[in-house]
Amino acid sequence: MTRYLTPWRVSLLCLVTLYTEGVVPNSSAIDVLSFITAGLFPLDAADKQWEEHYLPTISELEKCLSRHESSVPGRTLWDLFLKNLWSIDSLDALESFFGVVIPSLLAKSRDELIHDRDNGIAPVADDRMRLSRSSPLGAFVRRAYLEYTRLQFHDAVKLWTGFVKYRLPTYSYWSRRHREAEEVAVDVNLRALGLDSTSHLSQVVYGNIEDDEDGEGAVSVRDAERLIEFQVGELQRMGSRVPDGMRAQLKRIMTSESSVPVMMYYLEYLDAWRAGDYTSAFDNLHRYFDYTMHANFDRSAYQFALLNLAIMQADFECFSEAISAVQEAVAIARESHDMNCLNFCMSWLYHFGKSFPEQMREVQNSGMLGNEKEGLAFLKAKSKETDMWSLMSTTLLSEAKLEMQQGESLASIVECFVRASHINVTKGVATPLGAYMLLQGSMYARIGMHYLTGATHLSWLNTEIFRECYSEGQPHDDFVKITFRNCQILTQKGNYKEAFTRMNKIDPEKLRAFSYNNTWTFLSGLLQLRRQICRDDKVAVEHILSQLQAVQLRDFDMRLLLAFYSIEFTMRQGDYGRALRMVEQAAHSMQPENFDVHSQIKLLCLKAQILGKSGQPQRGFSLAMRAAHIAHRSKVLADLWEAICTLATVLLSLREFEATGELVESIMPQILELENYGLVAQAYSLLVDANMGMAGELWSLQGRESTSARKEYINRALGYIDSAYDHFEEIEDIKGQTEMMAKKATVMHLTGDPVLANDYAAKYLDLRRRTGT
Repeated sequence: MTRYLTPWRVSLLCLVTLYTEGVVPNSSAIDVLSFITAGLFPLDAADKQWEEHYLPTISELEKCLSRHESSVPGRTLWDLFLKNLWSIDSLDALESFFGVVIPSLLAKSRDELIHDRDNGIAPVADDRMRLSRSSPLGAFVRRAYLEYTRLQFHDAVKLWTGFVKYRLPTYSYWSRRHREAEEVAVDVNLRALGLDSTSHLSQVVYGNIEDDEDGEGAVSVRDAERLIEFQVGELQRMGSRVPDGMRAQLKRIMTSESSVPVMMYYLEYLDAWRAGDYTSAFDNLHRYFDYTMHANFDRSAYQFALLNLAIMQADFECFSEAISAVQEAVAIARESHDMNCLNFCMSWLYHFGKSFPEQMREVQNSGMLGNEKEGLAFLKAKSKETDMWSLMSTTLLSEAKLEMQQGESLASIVECFVRASHINVTKGVATPLGAYMLLQGSMYARIGMHYLTGATHLSWLNTEIFRECYSEGQPHDDFVKITFRNCQILTQKGNYKEAFTRMNKIDPEKLRAFSYNNTWTFLSGLLQLRRQICRDDKVAVEHILSQLQAVQLRDFDMRLLLAFYSIEFTMRQGDYGRALRMVEQAAHSMQPENFDVHSQIKLLCLKAQILGKSGQPQRGFSLAMRAAHIAHRSKVLADLWEAICTLATVLLSLREFEATGELVESIMPQILELENYGLVAQAYSLLVDANMGMAGELWSLQGRESTSARKEYINRALGYIDSAYDHFEEIEDIKGQTEMMAKKATVMHLTGDPVLANDYAAKYLDLRRRTGT
């Protein structure tokens, strides 16, 4: 494997030679120069044709040049390029090409001009274009010339052999246009000796060149380094693993060379880390930084090695080792005034503390971070000083999330989003886009519709826009979470089929990383659990719960959502004592670092519902009022409507039917805007009970007015029963449907219609049989 020169770069030099001859028209110059520069500069992750620019085949050159006419009549640029390409007809011609032609492409330096003037050498009149030595093409030509002069003889022979194989596909086209090219497919010296490619001498020197698919000499050390750097960038940006095809290609390249590029160890570390292989990741990380510091003879990379070690240790739940490593990284970064590394360390410590607060007690007690707001203020100030705009945008999103969790001012939350968006647009920062849209969608879902009409629909649009427009090039973790949020909105409306389809359509390549596959499994299980709870399938729910509880997911919000589903299922089974203990356990798991006002309101509502159903409505009333007060103060209006419904449930237990009806009717438009069919069905069910309660209070009264009012309340209740049943049916809530059928059968019986009462009773029994109860 040569250091730099390959058959592809020799072909590029032939193309540069063609360009300097002045036969490329102005109309084609941009396309030709674009093709040349695409193969010279580092690979760009945003370039979808990076495979064509890594090691292009001769067909890529043909595709670019054959559609352009040259300044020579009747000849395309492809024809003239082949002339230059096939003029190199032997190893000696290759030597002459690099020794004579290549230096003549460059303009003479100042020292060369002074030397010619002092020695009386007149300038040579030539129409050929000269390349400036400092131009991109001039730098490429100079390096190619220098690298060829450094080649050992056996490396030059390998380069020539590889060049012969590389251009061989064009021989048939070239020979048809140039009769003198017969029998020169490999080496002109063979024709001079009267030999062909099947002769013994040709087989010894070139082998079976037409059938040999070995790519020896096609890749240089520089190509391998560029490819590895590109793959490292992709793994860091996307959080994925190396594709199998690329892994095989890298393995072939690496085995053809005794010395492996150092960056290969870092690539192996990232891949092993994503695969969940702790031993390999640890070994390769040590190898990479050991070789790096040994090669550079300094310790500038030591703090980054410690930061990488901390990240890896935390991912494998070695928390004490992770904290020790990052503390040492912070100390070294401060000592060496490495603000970039220090900012990364402090940002990682902040997010680590949010995920694992119990592991951070010692660090927080030492005063290294201060409180959360001080840590965010530090990160904002330092990232602005060092122009780390991606970190600045991420910090603003963290600030917005913190204020959302604590129920702070909605205006300040929106301000953080606007500032982060401004940085993303003006500074060209694209990495935090997924987190930005996910957090913004959560904000829309929380504020309901009082401040923003159709906020739930905006939350849905946020997920759809990301999936359709921005999913490419974003971290796979963000894509999985936004897809889950999208499916969650679908399941709220009972569209389970489409939700499961969307989750299952996620490309398996995006789930090859162990943590991402774990997240996808857990989130898919939550969707299945939600459906089976509605279906009241005890066996399926217990089976899914046991599987999800075995998945050690680090996202506290998702673990709390699983706890909410478990509590709801336990309440449906009528085990209120166990449900109350589960609520207390979930409340104790919340700590100041992961406190969320939404979770607090949800737990208060669940506890109030349990107390109301277990004969303690007075205690439930105070909890429901507290939940409603917190939701109103924090402007978490989606939770406010749920808290008010919980309060209405408690009022029903206290036989406050009129107050219940007025309370639920006052918020019914807002509940319908949320498009949460479960909450809508619950609200309609409360209206049914409230109206039947008011009708019951008039039952013992005699008179025309009381009879008319009682009939009106019953008719309203019947309408609300149908509405509630329809929404329960949409979300496949069997228990809700049976309750509505039982209530309707009871109403029909009370109104003196035994036929309809029997029909609804039969439907009730049929629904009960579906659940096996």
